[in-house]
Amino acid sequence: MTEVLLVAAILVAVAFDFTNGFHDTANAIATSISTRALSPRLAVLMSAVLNLIGALVTVVFFGSAVSNQIAKLLAHPTVVVIIAALLGAIAWNLVTWYAGLPSSSTHAFVGGLVGAGIAFAGGFGGVHWGEVGKVVTWLVLSPPIGFLVAAAIMIVLYAAIHVRRPRPHPLNKAFRYLQILTGAFVSYSHGANDAQKSMAAMAMALLATGHLQKFTVPIWVVVLAATAIGFGTYAGGWRIIRTLGWRIYKLDPATGVGAQLAGALTIQVATFFGLPVSTTHVVTGSVMGAGAPRRLTAAGWGVGANIVAAWILTIPASATISWVSFAILHTAGVG
Repeated sequence: MTEVLLVAAILVAVAFDFTNGFHDTANAIATSISTRALSPRLAVLMSAVLNLIGALVTVVFFGSAVSNQIAKLLAHPTVVVIIAALLGAIAWNLVTWYAGLPSSSTHAFVGGLVGAGIAFAGGFGGVHWGEVGKVVTWLVLSPPIGFLVAAAIMIVLYAAIHVRRPRPHPLNKAFRYLQILTGAFVSYSHGANDAQKSMAAMAMALLATGHLQKFTVPIWVVVLAATAIGFGTYAGGWRIIRTLGWRIYKLDPATGVGAQLAGALTIQVATFFGLPVSTTHVVTGSVMGAGAPRRLTAAGWGVGANIVAAWILTIPASATISWVSFAILHTAGVG
């Protein structure tokens, strides 16, 4: 039974990573597609490859600090708790994908761990709240940071353009080329941070079943998670791409570069410090920040408000789904 549960946990973690990939594809490529810097097919392929590379390079060469932080959230990381947490996160990813809202896979997984941990312990003692507070604090702070960094980048760019006064066509062409680079940077950063959530889930399951003596991420787990998020990214997430690329702010090549560069830099800093931030939230904040110096429309702010509402709901909603999932599994005698 233990081995069956372990295999189930790994399969569900791979499924979560896949939904994470197609749910968050828009983070890297929506701006490039909306400004026609890249064709949709080429943008998705580039994003998938860079997600895979980002996950592999970061963990193999720089360590799994984000996974280590995720592993600290649960007081009792049993296999059934991990499966229930992942099921809650997957369910919320699918709901928000269907609605076209760029919600957070990271928030969803954190909420899933909280709900399943509470269900297992029969109370709030199943979760290390200090660690949860640390993660949630940075999940909340990262979108405003992305907003401010993007706004600052655009102010500097506009000032430089005003001084040089280049011709519009060559300028837009140059920024489209830059968008390819910044889009690749966002994809790489997304893989570096987000793939570590499912790596943490698989490593916790291995630890809980005695296959590991201490928490660490085996190389085969890194490869499996990186591959899953890469394939998920290639599957695409066109509903969310439309929201990020057109409905918040009609991006031009310059604002696309600013949004992508700000988002990637914010994610890279968070990854360096082992903070599991939301790529979705950071890039959404960056898109709004890039548009702010030129004034967002009322419709853009309205879409942003709907996204914020989805953010607020994500942790309690995924926690509730995971709590119910654990109750069902427990009642069925699983684990």
